[in-house]
Amino acid sequence: MPIYEYKCAKCGVFEKEQRITASPLEKCPTCGGPVHRLIGHNISVIYKAGGFYTTENRSQEYKDKAKEETKTESKAS
Repeated sequence: MPIYEYKCAKCGVFEKEQRITASPLEKCPTCGGPVHRLIGHNISVIYKAGGFYTTENRSQEYKDKAKEETKTESKAS
């Protein structure tokens, strides 16, 4: 779920984890004052896992070809 930033006049800036389909908060959960949702800043995404593009979404034909290539490469070595 995404984390949204809100600004309360009394409490300052705080974060709230909400569903995308949820309505924005109108009241501060701490003091009950009015809040405004802030526009998010740039967020970097870091992919740490190897083989990001090789996912379970590949077709069975692609997976079979990849296995054949791996076997062929290991025999050639």
